Amino acid sequence: MRATTLESIPQEVLENIVFFAVNSSPLGPPRELASLLLVNRRFHASFSPASNPHLHARIFAAKFDTAALARRLGPSAVTAPKLAAELRRRCALLARLRASVGCTVDFSVRALHEMLWMAYLMMLENEGKNERQLREYARLDGWLRKFWFAEDGASCAQLAIRDNAWPPNNDLSAVTMWLFWFLLRPEEYFALDDAEFRNVTSILKLLALGAHQYPVCRPAWVDFVPNHSVGHSAVPPAYAEYPSLSPPPLTAPAVLSYLSLAQRPSNDADALEPMSPLVPSSVSPKVRMSSEWDCEWERCKRLAGNDAPTPECPSGTFKPSTMEGVWEGLFTYTEFSAYAAMLSGAPPPTLKKSVVARHQQTWRLHEYHLLLPEDQGNSAEAAAVLEDPRYKPLSPGDPLRAYLPSGLTIERDHEGIRVYEPSRALDTFYHRCPAPEQLTAAYAKRVREILIAGEGHSAWGQFALIGRVRPGDGFVTLSKEYLDGDRGKWLYRGYFVGDAYGNFTGRWRDTLSPAEVLGYEGCFFMGRRR
Repeated sequence: MRATTLESIPQEVLENIVFFAVNSSPLGPPRELASLLLVNRRFHASFSPASNPHLHARIFAAKFDTAALARRLGPSAVTAPKLAAELRRRCALLARLRASVGCTVDFSVRALHEMLWMAYLMMLENEGKNERQLREYARLDGWLRKFWFAEDGASCAQLAIRDNAWPPNNDLSAVTMWLFWFLLRPEEYFALDDAEFRNVTSILKLLALGAHQYPVCRPAWVDFVPNHSVGHSAVPPAYAEYPSLSPPPLTAPAVLSYLSLAQRPSNDADALEPMSPLVPSSVSPKVRMSSEWDCEWERCKRLAGNDAPTPECPSGTFKPSTMEGVWEGLFTYTEFSAYAAMLSGAPPPTLKKSVVARHQQTWRLHEYHLLLPEDQGNSAEAAAVLEDPRYKPLSPGDPLRAYLPSGLTIERDHEGIRVYEPSRALDTFYHRCPAPEQLTAAYAKRVREILIAGEGHSAWGQFALIGRVRPGDGFVTLSKEYLDGDRGKWLYRGYFVGDAYGNFTGRWRDTLSPAEVLGYEGCFFMGRRR
């Protein structure tokens, strides 16, 4: 019997052999493929990226997550030639991260942008594979530790503080702080010695509490319907033909990271477990889905100027029912004299050395939805519905009152709330958030505006909460008024970060200072009761 040769093996069989050989090691670039292409001319002609993009696309799909790409960008984003080209690009950039390229100051900022935006988008698309490539192969968590906290880290945080300046606030800072939060494993930082740990938390403290340097949102929080703010594209050309994207501010991930690490567990066996945000890296792989970050993806598009946000065009940056339920979390406050000095121009050490107090609080919130009719008929009828006073959102009000119009009165019943605005002849009815099984895509399209109301308690007493969701970017503002004593009114402003396993986070501020003036602020997080 004649011995079998490579030349006699059918092409499809050889392709499967090559595929399985390459994927015997799921992490990192397909090193085996380079060797196989050197076997003979037939192998090179049959399995190179130019001649067989379908094989390289299969390898890409085996190593990286693709579901979010197809869902967000359409089928044209996941064609074989584009995936084959992206496989080569990603492997080259991951190799640079693995080699710690760019984490210190002596490096090209432009090259940093390409690497870090790739990593950021991979985490927004993550369903398990992307995170493994970034954490286990590229060692991005270690890269980020050097970037942010090393003496010569490329964030320039340490260099700035040494010069009595604040760490830079730019797109690079935002992207890397989001990546830090995505990949954070608090227990790894709790294991550091005391000096290293203080170094980490002191930088995060500046970012989380330095409200005059690091805004909680963009566009400015004082505008409920901002002018169309055109950002800029920070994404280099890639296979998927991404739209223009701009990163959300670094405040949300900085606050979450700071509050996750600031409560270092005590060695006391009887001590209560500290309340901390649920970090993305702690989520079980069984439930990790890219849909967890759909709102962040939409927010990146909005911040770059894609689709002008208006009340008539609610965005996908906030999912109905997100705030419904019982919430537990923390709010912090600093010494008033130290904070006032900081607002007057004191350098970072003033805040760095100040004492930060933390208090637990519990909220019970309900969402109320202004719904368009189920059947709006043709386009002319739909346009008429948008002008119908019964379906028009409330007028933008004072930002210090959670954008609610002055003189607003509310009547409650078991189906929702009836809202009376002095400048209108008709009242407006907002329906209670329905049961989870009724929250369909069709229902979400009918939601024109969302109001939030509830109550809560903390060590300071009981309070009422009421607020509104900004339609353009999902920015949530809640007015908190204590019901007893002389605790006053406070304003909670922030974003919901994540979805099923997310946290509502941002900053509170006083309501006595004018909205356009920097006020007394602290940070907070709230998570669903576990």
